[in-house]
Amino acid sequence: MFKKVKPYMGEYMNYTKKAIVCICAAIIFSVLPYFFLYQIIEPLITGQALSLPKIVVIVALIAVCMTGNALLYVKGLSYSHISAYNTLKNIRISLQKKMEAQPLGTIREYGNGRIKKMFTDDIETIELLLAHAIPEGIANLLIPVFVICAMFLVDWKMALLCIAALPIGMFAMGMMFKAGMAKMEPYYVAGAKMNNTIIEYINGMEVVKVFNRDGESYARFENDITSYRDFTLDWYKVCWPWMALYSSIIPCVALFALPVGGWFVLQGWSTLTDFVLVLCMSFAVGPPALKAMSFAGKIPQLGYKIDELEKLIENPPLKQSERDFEGKDLAVRFENVRFSYKDAEVLHGINLTLNEGEITALVGESGSGKSTLAKLLVHFYDLNDGRITLGGQDISDMKVEALNDLVSYVSQEQFLFNTSLYENILIGRPTATREEVLDAAERAQCNEFLARFPDGIDTSAGDGGKMLSGGERQRISLARALLKNAPIIVLDEATAFIDPENEEKMNVAISEVIAGKTVLVVAHRLHTIKNADKICVLNQGSLVSEGTHDELLAASDEYRRLWKAAEESAVWEVRT
Repeated sequence: MFKKVKPYMGEYMNYTKKAIVCICAAIIFSVLPYFFLYQIIEPLITGQALSLPKIVVIVALIAVCMTGNALLYVKGLSYSHISAYNTLKNIRISLQKKMEAQPLGTIREYGNGRIKKMFTDDIETIELLLAHAIPEGIANLLIPVFVICAMFLVDWKMALLCIAALPIGMFAMGMMFKAGMAKMEPYYVAGAKMNNTIIEYINGMEVVKVFNRDGESYARFENDITSYRDFTLDWYKVCWPWMALYSSIIPCVALFALPVGGWFVLQGWSTLTDFVLVLCMSFAVGPPALKAMSFAGKIPQLGYKIDELEKLIENPPLKQSERDFEGKDLAVRFENVRFSYKDAEVLHGINLTLNEGEITALVGESGSGKSTLAKLLVHFYDLNDGRITLGGQDISDMKVEALNDLVSYVSQEQFLFNTSLYENILIGRPTATREEVLDAAERAQCNEFLARFPDGIDTSAGDGGKMLSGGERQRISLARALLKNAPIIVLDEATAFIDPENEEKMNVAISEVIAGKTVLVVAHRLHTIKNADKICVLNQGSLVSEGTHDELLAASDEYRRLWKAAEESAVWEVRT
């Protein structure tokens, strides 16, 4: 388990080593008082004189040991925590980078709740391993071994009596491990499911309230929480008896030493002084051994969580190379593209060309594969078969950063960060000046709603951009695209949230974005794309026809049906 974490420690491995040394020294200081105490007890047993100065010196040495123990222990924990929290930082950064490199579908399969739990709770538990289990566990394990060896040097018979209870405790520990691991997976699966449900319940609160689904939603919420509770109790039910057994047995190192050892002394098989010395030493075995075992009891949980992190980290990354863009032009070609969500193929051998400087529109019923095709162009997923080329270069044969520099993607659900609107637009080109950002906002028709805010463009967008309407968020996202000024634009139902009053403003903004660009438009409002250079009709994942608006009206039954439906929806009215 430690081997999996070790690569992320880097230079902070030395801090862990220092922590082990300091804590070992601290525990030695905690053990020495038992030997000093014997120096007082032994003369009393043998009838020797014990002077006051000697007692004062012994007491002073005990005080020094206790002080040394406290100082070294604190120093050791300081080193171990420096190592732990820097390692956690490295793990989180590594996890974030590897997640960024993975297909979007892989990330979505995990769910927000599970990923959040990994980044916070699961990684945080590794702190126990690095800050406590390793330095304290090793130190608390070494000291009992050292003391037991010393006990054997004094009197091997008494030493055997003192450690006679340890095998029982170790057996109980082993059984706890075995029982705990068998219940571990369903326990953590239930925890991940609960986290996803909690996040979904909070995010969907508005829908729940509007549609009076409180009872149903709460029932599922309660069911998942109850399920997690049941799995937790089930885990503890099988583990706690063994934990209680070793927790009570291991400290009782003098369980056999007192009665049997006393009898040995009476029989003359051991001396009273050896008996007392070994007995004093035995008290230095139980507490550190129990503490070491308490850390060992958490190893199955830590091991499982690290394995889960490893699974996420080891998922195959998105296919890409280290090459920059080397294409001869900006024409985009989909060549026999096939793609599946899990086992269900949603695109069936798509062949399509987006000519440089032209507008290509994708139309079709919901679920026909329009948005999936758009997402493949920006390389959100790897293909199952075929390829997508840009200027003749396969997009998987270039750096994702190089592709992102060439393509702007505007979807129907653009996310805004909880920072200022200015900073949200600046994402398009972080090196842009304030004047360029303001110009992009103006061209994207943002000035109208920005004027409502006292702070204008410096107003906070709120959590997820909730301070703005859907249409306003879309115009902010268009301002990003304008600022980026990429030569290829993908508009994935970018006007989905626009009301009729603001549609003209949005169309002006879009015209600014796409001017002179290679454009792929996914549209649900067909009248917005009737003037496109080429319209492609998708049906159940297949490209069934393509051409201009007029050509398709003349030759495509599917397009005529879609156009008729669009015209009817444009003139709907409420009837009483």
